[in-house]
Amino acid sequence: MKNLKLISIALLVLFSFNKGIAQTYKIDPSKSIVNWTGKKITGQHSGTVLFKEGYLVFKDKKVTGGNFTVNMKSLSNTDQTGSSKLKLEGHLKSEDFFSVDNFSTTTLVFKSIATKGNNTYLINADLTIKGITSSIQFDLVVTGNKATASLTVNRTKYDIKYGSGSYFDDLGDKTIYDDFELDVVLVY
Repeated sequence: MKNLKLISIALLVLFSFNKGIAQTYKIDPSKSIVNWTGKKITGQHSGTVLFKEGYLVFKDKKVTGGNFTVNMKSLSNTDQTGSSKLKLEGHLKSEDFFSVDNFSTTTLVFKSIATKGNNTYLINADLTIKGITSSIQFDLVVTGNKATASLTVNRTKYDIKYGSGSYFDDLGDKTIYDDFELDVVLVY
């Protein structure tokens, strides 16, 4: 009986120390993806960018951190084929847009997190594109071993001004909107 009591106390102490320990979960880059949509007056284009690496941090089953790196050289266009697809991808990778030869990765680092309920978190993060960091806010929804988020990014904050009506006059139907949308799926 005395041994059983000592074992019970030892287990209680062990579980007490383990409670509240942060757990880091690496994302699976082969299953995680960023889907992008860019719009212009005459239509829109969409595509994907792949993750290089990333992780989410949980404590007491709640998100407490995150850090992600995207491989900008993987940027692809999915709504076109052939030479139109290659031309758009080349232009997006050029210095007019993301300058991927000089800036091969983009990063997102969580700075603060607020619980909104129903496995939803309000994330304030630093997004770095082309070496320029700006804060961004979005909701993250966690379900099982997957997290999803939708972000709206103003490209001009990252010195991507090509075709922007905010910086150039008389673009007419060649105007490209400043905001682009990201739908992110993280599998860990």
